[in-house]
Amino acid sequence: MAFFVNKVVIVTGASSGIGAATAVRFAQEGANVALVGRNQERLSKVAEDCAKFGRNPLVIKADVSKDDEARSIVAKTVEVFGKLDILVNNAGIFKHDNIQNPDFMEIFDSIMATNMRAVAFLTNLAAPYLIESKGNIVNVSSISGRYIGNPYKISYKTSKAALNHFTRCIALELAPHGVRVNSVSPGPVDTEIFNTPGLLINLASLKDATALGRVGESEEIADLIIFIASDKAKSITGSDYVSDNGLILK
Repeated sequence: MAFFVNKVVIVTGASSGIGAATAVRFAQEGANVALVGRNQERLSKVAEDCAKFGRNPLVIKADVSKDDEARSIVAKTVEVFGKLDILVNNAGIFKHDNIQNPDFMEIFDSIMATNMRAVAFLTNLAAPYLIESKGNIVNVSSISGRYIGNPYKISYKTSKAALNHFTRCIALELAPHGVRVNSVSPGPVDTEIFNTPGLLINLASLKDATALGRVGESEEIADLIIFIASDKAKSITGSDYVSDNGLILK
């Protein structure tokens, strides 16, 4: 039995990794999915994967950090599908930084614009439709929001800590309207981000750092998001689910 038949879901950052896996899982469960991302070619591939389950998704090429494009995400979704049931705020960026470097604030502002401000704006835009549908929101955070670990990630870690607290605040505000808001906090996950030139970390070292000696897969996080967004989790709001293979235990 499909859990999301005729539900309408927006997934940002859907062109790869966790976002792509999540979009495909929602399609598999019968949902109408709006795929949001900046890479048209990758979005088209994810759309093909979704269509295999009999659901043709809406592809929206957009940068969530730009207000006009963020407005178009919600507007186009409601225009095409007539409603909105679930918002998955997954889009995010990562850059190394250093508080002593001249470019620190440039990096800080760019990360906060995508990882936090865009989430707040999309939530603001989506709230009236989610209240109408008694829907829910899942924010994709990171264990970096609660775990310091290595240096030179101030902006990213701060953005995720802010996202966690934003999730709790919005959960309280929207609870009287029957809207649930939760977050998931993955640890290291095997995604395309580790192919980024100049990245100071690698999957092998992260695997060794976890208690279970492994890193996660995008599909594992997608399954967790599916659970939280489903009626099986109807008593859960304001919670943050960690899936990190025990990294923060060490």
